Amino acid sequence: MEEIKITIVGAGALGLAIGYELSKYYPDIFILEKNPAFGQEASSRNSEVIHAGIYYPQDSLKAKTCLEGKHLIYEFCRNFNIAHKKLGKLIVATKQDEIEDLEGLLQNARKNGIDDLTLLDKKEIQRIEPQITALAAIHSPSTGIFDTHSFMKALSSGLVSCGGQIAYNTELIAAKTTGGKIDITVRDNKEGEFGFSTQTLINCAGLNSERIAKLIGLNRQDYKIKYCKGDYFRVSAAKSRRVNRLVYPIPKTTGAGLGIHATPDLTGSLRLGPDDQYIKEIDYNIDNSKSVAFASSVRPFLPFIEPEDLNPDTSGIRPKLAGPNEGFRDFLIKDETESGFPGLINLIGIESPGLTSSLSIARQVRNLVDKHLM
Repeated sequence: MEEIKITIVGAGALGLAIGYELSKYYPDIFILEKNPAFGQEASSRNSEVIHAGIYYPQDSLKAKTCLEGKHLIYEFCRNFNIAHKKLGKLIVATKQDEIEDLEGLLQNARKNGIDDLTLLDKKEIQRIEPQITALAAIHSPSTGIFDTHSFMKALSSGLVSCGGQIAYNTELIAAKTTGGKIDITVRDNKEGEFGFSTQTLINCAGLNSERIAKLIGLNRQDYKIKYCKGDYFRVSAAKSRRVNRLVYPIPKTTGAGLGIHATPDLTGSLRLGPDDQYIKEIDYNIDNSKSVAFASSVRPFLPFIEPEDLNPDTSGIRPKLAGPNEGFRDFLIKDETESGFPGLINLIGIESPGLTSSLSIARQVRNLVDKHLM
């Protein structure tokens, strides 16, 4: 049976980032992707935001990888001429009792090592964003946006130029550990089913990561993925240029996301979203009538938005480990050797800020691979 040194499941931003990072050190890398192209799921259905790392608990993987990943993403974009803008972001308090929440976020961010934030009052907000209504705001100057498709294209090109391969339309359907290696069976559109063995199997299949773990024999309740859907609406051209920065509300403690926010894109258009709704099955359809709820949600800080200004844009699904009202769950990045599966590395629940964190997570995975293969 043919043997591959490293096999990666999933060619989203994370799988490509890991493949790109490993290809600098290992020549024999194979990425399996069940879709016909890279980044067809969560990686292409998001806000394209480069996050600063404000919200996450101190010393969590989300905080650490977001902070490092932000710098790595900006550097990568500069080196590979990928379109990006460091627009900056405002987290706004529209009620007096929210100002204390802002101060708590500011303290948390500083514990995470973010030292460029400032607290603005109403007059200072009006000076830089006159169309926004707020009593106070945190200003994050290092938050930005970037072209995620070009980012993934550069990662895939870098991987291939170093000798790596990406097999599209190829799905992992079986896997088992044998003699320190992992025998896997895949199905593709041309050759049907075939198998090979790999020394290392890296599971970063996003929405399918729990299923991949189960295929090899890891059926754990704490690995269970919950689908959390988020819809986006695009603001009409007549009103899309009224704000220049990203604008976020105070996150609700009971919400699964950061709240419906305003994100300018690289063309100057403006999107609102995502909301959050747990679902059982993958479904990317958008209910047009939600424009009323979206407008109502942002009107406290964007008073000029009306339902008729909004049109359905896109929808994404986050692979969350935390269910409704379950509180914080961190990224799961684990070498499964001690669980009885040597060579298996699981990445499960890599949701926001996973895109920003991708290059940092890739470095962590390389360290795990080095311990296994060297």
